[in-house]
Amino acid sequence: MATFPNIDPSYPVEKKSAPITRTVVFADGYQHRITFGLPQHQNPKIFAFVWKNLSETDSDTIETFLDARANDNDSFDYTPPNESSSMKFVCRKWSKSMEFSNLASIRATFEEVFEP
Repeated sequence: MATFPNIDPSYPVEKKSAPITRTVVFADGYQHRITFGLPQHQNPKIFAFVWKNLSETDSDTIETFLDARANDNDSFDYTPPNESSSMKFVCRKWSKSMEFSNLASIRATFEEVFEP
């Protein structure tokens, strides 16, 4: 299990909730909502991170790490800012921009996953 590099993101950090539910809508408009999975796994979090004005070395470290996870399809551990414990994530998309010489910014979306 890989652990995300210890490079703090810039603020603000966006945190979203994505409860796992299914809704059945009947002809009369009545809705029945069903939750799936264990209670502690029914509301995965999604974080939008930005690392601004990183050195080329730090931006390459993050990009290399995310590229490796894309190649091995493995999740990784990370403790987001203001969270009390480590969580497991996948990162399906990220971007790197170079606004200044020798400085780069990375944007990434981390999706919480539940694995043993």
